[in-house]
Amino acid sequence: MTDPLLPPPASHPDPVVPAPDLDPATEAELARFRDAFKLLKETLGQVIVGQHAIIDHCLTAMVAGGHVLLEGVPGLGKTLLVKTIADALHLKFGRVQFTPDLMPADLVGTRIFIDDGKGAARFEFSRGPLFCNLLLGDEINRATPKTQSALLEAMQEKSVTTGGETHRLEAPFFVLATQNPLEQEGTYPLPEAQLDRFFFRLVVPYPSFAEFENILARTTGATTARVQPVFDGAELVRMGQLARRVPIPDTVRRRTVELVMGTHPETEYASPGLKRYARYGASPRAGQACLLAAQVRAVLAGRYHVATEDVIAVAPAVLNHRVILNFEAQADGVNIDQLLAELIKTRQAAWSV
Repeated sequence: MTDPLLPPPASHPDPVVPAPDLDPATEAELARFRDAFKLLKETLGQVIVGQHAIIDHCLTAMVAGGHVLLEGVPGLGKTLLVKTIADALHLKFGRVQFTPDLMPADLVGTRIFIDDGKGAARFEFSRGPLFCNLLLGDEINRATPKTQSALLEAMQEKSVTTGGETHRLEAPFFVLATQNPLEQEGTYPLPEAQLDRFFFRLVVPYPSFAEFENILARTTGATTARVQPVFDGAELVRMGQLARRVPIPDTVRRRTVELVMGTHPETEYASPGLKRYARYGASPRAGQACLLAAQVRAVLAGRYHVATEDVIAVAPAVLNHRVILNFEAQADGVNIDQLLAELIKTRQAAWSV
């Protein structure tokens, strides 16, 4: 008889991975990792109502060293979430409201002429708001492509080049950007190269009735909740370094490759829907993001190895902005979430054979 408290058997079982003999120091590090992640979630919960999956994904991406694109209609707390994360982590916070007249120099900074009146005039670089630990790019799709492109080097290389000089950004550095999917007038869609640099794209859902009621109770009283820093950015960096040490079995790595290559319509791994509706598939950065996020998830699950279920759990948020659909998909009303669900189901069926 099946124990109802146990999860159903997986349709894509991984090869048996023997539990490694961990030394006490590593065990303590793993426990500290889980405690820190839990503490951070609980701290954010003092201000943010609900949105548990969004918070999990945001923190996972930050531990892995990635950037997040938050998409949702106005008023769902996207900006508040980013600001609260910065407060809870004691990070230097920078906010830029992206508008059509925003110039790259407004974001990166510019060289200014300084004359001390004694004949020692010089040019000096004045840093822009990009020089921070956590940058909130509010309504990022309202800026022109010229300004959007100023973020490319910062997001990938963690540096800024201007006036022939390269300036390193202080670690850790994260970009959490927001955009409104409904209003398209006066917006500039993010180019594929920039979308590819976002670790996750997360769609913020509307709150439930109970969550809505709780939001009103918290925000219409005489006082508002504030959080205190629970640890600094250096601790977040240490968590990311620990997660990277989690072993990835060869089978899981190969399945990740199959999953990412399955977004390319010309490959044998693609599902029927993607063969028909996909124009371009995801880049190798998608595979890197899947495995890095899976390593974080494995630690939180109490395992010191990555399983296929970890990759499947994070794959939709990794892939949903990296696959370009064709015009036929738009005409037929097919969205990327449906196609990714079909792809995952197709690969699971192949792995269970």
